[in-house]
Amino acid sequence: MRSKSKLRDGSAPHLYDQSTYSPHSRTGRDTSTVLPLRLLTEVLTYVCPHARDDNYLSLEESMRDGGCMLCDMRDLAQCALVSRRFLVATQTILYHNVRIDPVHYCEREVDLAAKRKRKSFFERNGEPVDAPKQRIEQFSRTVRDNQSLAIQVEFLKMPYMTRETCVADLARTVSVLPNLKYVDLPDGIYSDDKSCLTLKQELEARCPDIRKMKYLHGAERSFAKLSQLRPWQNLETLELARLELEPNVLASMLASFPVLHDLKLENLPLIDDSIFRLTQGAALFPPITRLVLQNTPRITANGFEAYLSRPETREVLESLTLDDTGVLPSELHRILARATNLTTLRMNQSVHRALPSSSIPPLASRSLQTFYFEIESPSTSPNDLQPPSESYYQYLSSSISSGNFPSLSALYALSTSLPSLLLPPPIAPFAATSSSPSSGLRRPLTLFTKSIPEHDWNITVISPPTPTNRRGSATVTRPISFYNGSTELGPQWGDRARDSMIVGNGFGGFLAVPTDDGRPGSSSGSHKHKHSRSKGSKGWMG
Repeated sequence: MRSKSKLRDGSAPHLYDQSTYSPHSRTGRDTSTVLPLRLLTEVLTYVCPHARDDNYLSLEESMRDGGCMLCDMRDLAQCALVSRRFLVATQTILYHNVRIDPVHYCEREVDLAAKRKRKSFFERNGEPVDAPKQRIEQFSRTVRDNQSLAIQVEFLKMPYMTRETCVADLARTVSVLPNLKYVDLPDGIYSDDKSCLTLKQELEARCPDIRKMKYLHGAERSFAKLSQLRPWQNLETLELARLELEPNVLASMLASFPVLHDLKLENLPLIDDSIFRLTQGAALFPPITRLVLQNTPRITANGFEAYLSRPETREVLESLTLDDTGVLPSELHRILARATNLTTLRMNQSVHRALPSSSIPPLASRSLQTFYFEIESPSTSPNDLQPPSESYYQYLSSSISSGNFPSLSALYALSTSLPSLLLPPPIAPFAATSSSPSSGLRRPLTLFTKSIPEHDWNITVISPPTPTNRRGSATVTRPISFYNGSTELGPQWGDRARDSMIVGNGFGGFLAVPTDDGRPGSSSGSHKHKHSRSKGSKGWMG
């Protein structure tokens, strides 16, 4: 365009030269054309990392820290404008795992929230637009108009309020997604609510590859029909809660899923040990890789021994959770003896009496790596010397000190005295005997402890004893422990817990290890230290 002010004085018009203002002049051959399409797709996944999250977690549970997922999808969508090959690669990534996030997790949300408000002459503040609802409507229109994009969608995640209020839009969307494996669903679909009947019918008819489903109280009839309809033969994860089902009915239903490996049973009042026993004419309880039992008091250690007596179940079980079941902590050694491939064990039990004084075999497992041993007792009177739960932690510490857990690397316990029980006493200086303290550890053990479930975890890293080559010193050093006493220290230590270290010096004493943060000497010094630290910190708004 010619400027009229320039032409009045007789000056020559200014012509726009693109080569002058373009910061990157495109010269030479495009080297991305030599890359295979599979390799180009893999490179572009780093622009939007969450698009490759093939997990069966909801939108809220699969959040990533330190990034804005909407901005990542925007950047990946802009990569599609480069060339046709980039378009094919980016569409494969964008429509594999579709996330409809409610907001931007960055500074852009402040400006965008103001632009989304419907303003008028009479109402200057305006009402905010429901952005997630608009996004699900636009996505539904896109996949219904383009079948080639619809067959690429395998994961669909959206906020809680969106999936609860946009049931009709969600039903229209899943009706054209034949390869869908996971979708965030409203709570009414799990209990056969009438408002979600159409959505559930669309899932059973149009989405045969669903991998995760849940059934709650009220869905007994639809769950009993699964063995006849068989809508999802590739189901991998199943959660059952508050269902009134007979043990034989539940076993026959579970046997109808050939690839089921993740099962959660919660608050099933009719389920007992008969579900695990071998009876003539009854279906067998299938082999499960990850089994979670919560509030099932009629399932005892006898039933688990019958279940683990089968080789196909004993070799498959890797993770087991026992939360308020009929399996007592004193009977846990029977399960560990049979579960030869168990790597993760969680036990949460409330006890009222101390561990029996009779001889109980110690806990032992060569494969266990992560152990949640959360034994708690009700509030006791101040006259009691120690709560009943402490006897169970002494039993646990003696089992670990005996070397019965060679693969254990992480231990969670509701006891603040467990670190002192696992640390052997130091050797006296220049002791005549060469006997060394034994902790029974073969690898570093990360110990997470707290007094009550509401507190944060205190972290203690205990390393196995190591020999020393110094003449005249002890043969081994005391294990190193990094103790985080967030709940044990007073408020003068600031808002973050102080990390203390205990390091042996080889002579029975301990070394003083300096830290970056100096120890506060008084409450006034603590305030100065906290102020200087908060001054340099920045929140998500910068």
